[in-house]
Amino acid sequence: MAFSDYRTALVTGASGGIGAAIVERLCRENIEVHAIARSGAALNELAERTGCIPHVIDVTDRAALQALTSRVDFDILVNNAGVDKPKKFLEAEDGDIDLLVDVNLRAVLHLCRMVVPGMAARDRGHVINITSIAGNYNFGGNSTYHATKAGIAMLSNQLRIDTFGKRVRVTEVCPGRVATDIFNHVHGDDPSVRERFIDGFELPQASDIADAIAFAIAAPVAVNIGHMEITPTLQVMGGLQTARPQTPSGEGRS
Repeated sequence: MAFSDYRTALVTGASGGIGAAIVERLCRENIEVHAIARSGAALNELAERTGCIPHVIDVTDRAALQALTSRVDFDILVNNAGVDKPKKFLEAEDGDIDLLVDVNLRAVLHLCRMVVPGMAARDRGHVINITSIAGNYNFGGNSTYHATKAGIAMLSNQLRIDTFGKRVRVTEVCPGRVATDIFNHVHGDDPSVRERFIDGFELPQASDIADAIAFAIAAPVAVNIGHMEITPTLQVMGGLQTARPQTPSGEGRS
């Protein structure tokens, strides 16, 4: 299904990074792109640069999302907004868990509920869910984040089942480390953060992720690219660790 078969797109988390790159890429295909984010200034700058239609909306604001999706029939839905509060789960607080579930999982579920039935009725649509390698692999300090991204991975599979027989395509995109400002948002706006995560590494750019998404959308209607894992060539997942017990077996017991 070529880009010409689609007319409208909704992109969340569009104020910067991967979201802004996706907006820019879709606008180049003459798609009417509605960009959602909380930062009005960044959205307005993006709108001036690309011609997208900005909406200052928090994805947890269900009423605002409902008002927009009931007004516009979206052919492309890109669920990109996300947050993280990295810490060991043993130290997790209820507010951290609620925030990640509300933004990373609940908002995606509700947006799909609002948009996908219309796609099925029109027999035309493409859902792009931006998850993470964290939904497929384990690494320390992000348990709630892992859980929410894994939930969206399963949702992506289920949407294909629930829209069976309709030309509704679903693509889950799982980025590894990408050169964006997300690390500053998560770890603090400090030069050491960039040094730790970006400087000196060979990383994909946000535009590389957007180009991969464009490839999936531009595929023929008979082709659904369901899962894309995009990582730096010099990044790998996995590994084996074995811990020694803090106390030898049998000691410290009464």
